[in-house]
Amino acid sequence: MSTAIAPASAPARARLAAAEHNLPDYVTCRMDAHYVTRIEQLLGGEHPHAWQPTPAGAIFLAGNDYLCLGGEPALVRAQANRLAGGAALLMSAVYLQEGSPQHRLEHKFARLMGAEDGILTQSGWAANVGLVQCLAGPGVPVFLDMQAHASLWEGVQSAGAEAISFLHNDLEHLRRQVSRHGPGIIAVDALYSTNGSVAPLAGLVELAERTGCLLVVDESHSLGTHGPRGAGLVAQLDLAERVHFRTASLAKAFAGRAGIITCSSKFKGYFLSESRPAIFSSCLLEHELAWFDAAIDFVAAADDRRAALAGIAARVRSGLDALGYNVSDGTEQIIALEPGTEPRTLALRKALERQGVYGAMFCAPATAKNRALVRLTLNAQLDAAQEARILAGCAAIREQVELESWSSSRRSRRLALV
Repeated sequence: MSTAIAPASAPARARLAAAEHNLPDYVTCRMDAHYVTRIEQLLGGEHPHAWQPTPAGAIFLAGNDYLCLGGEPALVRAQANRLAGGAALLMSAVYLQEGSPQHRLEHKFARLMGAEDGILTQSGWAANVGLVQCLAGPGVPVFLDMQAHASLWEGVQSAGAEAISFLHNDLEHLRRQVSRHGPGIIAVDALYSTNGSVAPLAGLVELAERTGCLLVVDESHSLGTHGPRGAGLVAQLDLAERVHFRTASLAKAFAGRAGIITCSSKFKGYFLSESRPAIFSSCLLEHELAWFDAAIDFVAAADDRRAALAGIAARVRSGLDALGYNVSDGTEQIIALEPGTEPRTLALRKALERQGVYGAMFCAPATAKNRALVRLTLNAQLDAAQEARILAGCAAIREQVELESWSSSRRSRRLALV
């Protein structure tokens, strides 16, 4: 017999509300900066990340399931069968013994990616924070691409190391920074999550080797979608033995919730004793492991979906370019439409929604200030009619969203004059 939990009484709710409102000034000032300065004054009371329920027939381009694994029957059955098997031990991953289901899956990911070993973490965020924390320390320079994922920057802060930025994909600027500060750690994304640009991995490897730097490559948006059997861009370029560490969020092409790090077996033992995200988080659940076990096999055989995704990205990008949208910063399945300011970007997002196209608004801190954008993430199962609707919708709103006055449009015109 189950017992329902009674709702809080009116006096209790009043006390809770009073406690929440009785916050110190250093908190309320920051909250006011968000709710008053940003939401009310800048955006007219509309939250940049709030949208109405997606209507039937709309094209949803705000997810990361690039290969459309989410509803695959074989994967769903694998997870359901494991859930039906009952509960398993739940503990910190540091206590798992060799031969456990999680360790077997880590070896399977390592084989896919061409690595000696692997570490599964609770998320891609935990993978990057935990890894950089274990590699860097006070006095160690960490050279980060200006568009590197926030989790890499967070790892530097957690390690107490020195974060040194370099211009996006600019090898010469990176070389000058390393020359000035001395060798350390270079951290980049293989495929950048805001605009779909690809890192110059071959040049980065050569620079790291020449200067004595360690190289970390985040493959969150390229693992599964690129490379042989979906092994990623590092593997595609045959650089697996020359990149020290690769990380990835498995919440993208693998459609689950976890992260992965490639490493040596010796480093794995050190990581599990030193990484705070590893020590103080629980291991993955058995049904999550079952999902990824089936997903690896599916992704490895999904050359048709990878080819379809690449074709869709090329056609949509070409169509947007012909319509006057500056999408030249990237080349892959992530497309940035960049008006610049937050109000203009919110207006773009809403205009696209009225055309039945739903993207995700990115703004600070996910982008630089006044570099806000709507991100369209394409997937392998968009059909020709949907591609046409995306382009027709973008064509219909050009004057409405004042495309010619966007910061990205002005940037494109300046480059054309050079």
